[in-house]
Amino acid sequence: MALKLKYYYDIMSQPSRALLIFLNVAKIPYENCPVALRKGEQFDDEYKSINRFQKVPCIIHNDFKLSESVAIFRYLMREYKIPDHWYPKDSKVRAKVDEYLEWQHINTRLACARYFQAIWLKPKMGQTVSENEVNESKFYMEYVLDLFENIWLQDGNKFITGNEITVADLLAACEIEQTKVTGYNACEGRPKLQKYLETVRAETNPFYDEAHKLIYKLTPKSKL
Repeated sequence: MALKLKYYYDIMSQPSRALLIFLNVAKIPYENCPVALRKGEQFDDEYKSINRFQKVPCIIHNDFKLSESVAIFRYLMREYKIPDHWYPKDSKVRAKVDEYLEWQHINTRLACARYFQAIWLKPKMGQTVSENEVNESKFYMEYVLDLFENIWLQDGNKFITGNEITVADLLAACEIEQTKVTGYNACEGRPKLQKYLETVRAETNPFYDEAHKLIYKLTPKSKL
């Protein structure tokens, strides 16, 4: 019997890894449907019929198609019996999770992705990157990482919204982990961030390490 949930993703996509970890930790049965972005598989007609935006991640649940990682997280929490701490029903606690989910789009998500693209992805694709683009992307990323260290982690909690892990932590950790591939150490000078990433990893292993296996492999040895 075919599984009801199909998960389309690429392991080099930060939100894809966050959802992959969540599906495994939450023990949600799914059909593994990798999409190789490096081969342009997202532009195939077949995939376009699955995700009109031609990006990852996305899901098909029975015949219902959905893209965008935050929307998928929220949908899965409604459709499956998931431990409440991932996306709490308590209105105020959920609001704090949502606060990060909204903030991260043009902060953690944008900043880390832009730096990764400028330093690693664009050169791999043969694209020229100006010194100005490199400097600007690094400046903004470090500004955002400092905000994460000094604001989101300022209360001494284990995780972003308290002492229980939420979907916000998966998205945050996967974005920050991506910067390792460039040789950048996001934890240098940010002790709270280092402890935070170690805690998220410990809370979700072995699935965290499995999802980041390629990231670890691509990371310069001196930065591991």
